[in-house]
Amino acid sequence: MPMREDCRHYQSRTYASGEVARFCVLDMAPDAPWRCPDNCPVYERRLADAGWTHGKLVEPPIEQEPSDVPAADAADLLENAEEIVAAVAPDAVAEARKLERKQERRSGSGSGFSPRGWFRRKGTPPAR
Repeated sequence: MPMREDCRHYQSRTYASGEVARFCVLDMAPDAPWRCPDNCPVYERRLADAGWTHGKLVEPPIEQEPSDVPAADAADLLENAEEIVAAVAPDAVAEARKLERKQERRSGSGSGFSPRGWFRRKGTPPAR
Protein backbone atom coordinates (compact mmCIF):
# COMPACT_ATOMS: atom_id res chain seq x y z
CA MET A 1 0.00 0.00 0.00
CA PRO A 2 1.44 3.45 -0.84
CA MET A 3 2.18 5.95 1.94
CA ARG A 4 -1.11 7.12 3.40
CA GLU A 5 -0.83 10.88 3.31
CA ASP A 6 -4.21 11.09 5.00
CA CYS A 7 -2.90 9.30 8.11
CA ARG A 8 -2.58 11.30 11.30
CA HIS A 9 0.96 9.97 11.81
CA TYR A 10 2.26 10.84 8.32
CA GLN A 11 4.62 13.82 8.08
CA SER A 12 6.76 15.33 5.38
CA ARG A 13 9.53 17.90 5.41
CA THR A 14 10.86 19.81 2.43
CA TYR A 15 14.43 21.04 2.79
CA ALA A 16 16.07 24.05 1.13
CA SER A 17 17.78 21.70 -1.32
CA GLY A 18 14.35 20.60 -2.55
CA GLU A 19 14.69 17.14 -1.03
CA VAL A 20 11.52 15.87 0.62
CA ALA A 21 11.50 13.50 3.58
CA ARG A 22 8.28 11.53 4.05
CA PHE A 23 7.85 9.35 7.10
CA CYS A 24 5.64 7.89 9.80
CA VAL A 25 6.26 9.67 13.12
CA LEU A 26 5.61 6.37 14.93
CA ASP A 27 8.22 4.60 12.76
CA MET A 28 5.66 2.04 11.65
CA ALA A 29 6.46 2.28 7.93
CA PRO A 30 9.71 0.39 7.34
CA ASP A 31 9.43 1.00 3.59
CA ALA A 32 8.90 4.78 3.89
CA PRO A 33 8.71 6.93 1.84
CA TRP A 34 7.15 4.48 -0.60
CA ARG A 35 4.82 2.21 1.33
CA CYS A 36 2.89 1.86 4.57
CA PRO A 37 2.32 -1.64 5.86
CA ASP A 38 -0.94 -3.28 4.79
CA ASN A 39 -3.54 -3.08 7.57
CA CYS A 40 -1.32 -0.81 9.70
CA PRO A 41 -2.40 -1.16 13.36
CA VAL A 42 -1.87 2.56 14.11
CA TYR A 43 -3.51 4.07 11.03
CA GLU A 44 -5.82 6.93 12.00
CA ARG A 45 -7.45 9.10 9.38
CA ARG A 46 -6.44 12.76 9.73
CA LEU A 47 -9.26 15.07 10.76
CA ALA A 48 -11.01 16.74 7.85
CA ASP A 49 -9.65 20.18 7.09
CA ALA A 50 -10.72 21.58 10.51
CA GLY A 51 -10.71 25.12 9.20
CA TRP A 52 -7.16 25.09 7.84
CA THR A 53 -6.33 27.35 4.94
CA HIS A 54 -4.24 25.58 2.34
CA GLY A 55 -1.41 27.46 0.68
CA LYS A 56 -0.46 27.38 -2.97
CA LEU A 57 2.61 25.18 -2.53
CA VAL A 58 2.20 21.64 -3.72
CA GLU A 59 4.33 18.77 -2.50
CA PRO A 60 6.34 17.14 -5.26
CA PRO A 61 5.16 13.65 -6.19
CA ILE A 62 6.68 10.72 -4.34
CA GLU A 63 9.72 9.47 -6.21
CA GLN A 64 9.58 6.00 -7.72
CA GLU A 65 10.59 3.11 -5.50
CA PRO A 66 13.90 1.62 -6.65
CA SER A 67 13.23 -1.68 -8.37
CA ASP A 68 16.76 -3.06 -8.17
CA VAL A 69 16.82 -3.41 -4.35
CA PRO A 70 15.04 -6.43 -2.86
CA ALA A 71 12.69 -5.51 0.03
CA ALA A 72 14.68 -7.56 2.57
CA ASP A 73 17.93 -5.82 1.59
CA ALA A 74 16.27 -2.40 1.80
CA ALA A 75 14.93 -3.17 5.28
CA ASP A 76 18.39 -4.33 6.42
CA LEU A 77 20.00 -1.22 4.94
CA LEU A 78 17.52 1.09 6.69
CA GLU A 79 17.98 -0.78 9.98
CA ASN A 80 21.77 -0.47 9.72
CA ALA A 81 21.46 3.24 8.96
CA GLU A 82 19.19 3.70 11.98
CA GLU A 83 21.74 1.93 14.22
CA ILE A 84 24.54 4.17 12.94
CA VAL A 85 22.52 7.32 13.59
CA ALA A 86 21.48 6.08 17.04
CA ALA A 87 25.13 5.36 17.91
CA VAL A 88 26.32 8.81 16.80
CA ALA A 89 23.37 10.90 18.04
CA PRO A 90 24.33 11.18 21.75
CA ASP A 91 27.84 12.41 20.87
CA ALA A 92 26.48 14.87 18.30
CA VAL A 93 23.94 16.25 20.78
CA ALA A 94 26.61 16.60 23.48
CA GLU A 95 28.92 18.39 21.06
CA ALA A 96 26.14 20.74 19.95
CA ARG A 97 25.32 21.58 23.58
CA LYS A 98 28.99 22.19 24.31
CA LEU A 99 29.24 24.61 21.38
CA GLU A 100 26.02 26.32 22.46
CA ARG A 101 27.34 26.87 26.00
CA LYS A 102 30.60 28.20 24.59
CA GLN A 103 28.73 30.69 22.40
CA GLU A 104 26.57 31.77 25.35
CA ARG A 105 29.68 32.43 27.44
CA ARG A 106 31.21 34.47 24.64
CA SER A 107 28.08 36.54 24.08
CA GLY A 108 27.40 36.95 27.79
CA SER A 109 23.80 35.82 27.43
CA GLY A 110 24.07 32.63 29.42
CA SER A 111 22.06 31.70 32.46
CA GLY A 112 21.96 35.21 33.89
CA PHE A 113 25.01 34.63 36.08
CA SER A 114 26.82 37.86 36.81
CA PRO A 115 30.01 38.50 38.81
CA ARG A 116 28.50 41.74 40.19
CA GLY A 117 27.23 39.87 43.24
CA TRP A 118 30.76 38.83 44.17
CA PHE A 119 31.76 42.23 45.46
CA ARG A 120 29.99 44.26 48.12
CA ARG A 121 30.88 47.06 50.45
CA LYS A 122 32.23 46.24 53.86
CA GLY A 123 29.53 45.83 56.43
CA THR A 124 26.65 45.37 54.01
CA PRO A 125 24.68 42.16 54.43
CA PRO A 126 24.58 39.71 51.51
CA ALA A 127 21.62 40.04 49.15
CA ARG A 128 18.86 37.51 49.60
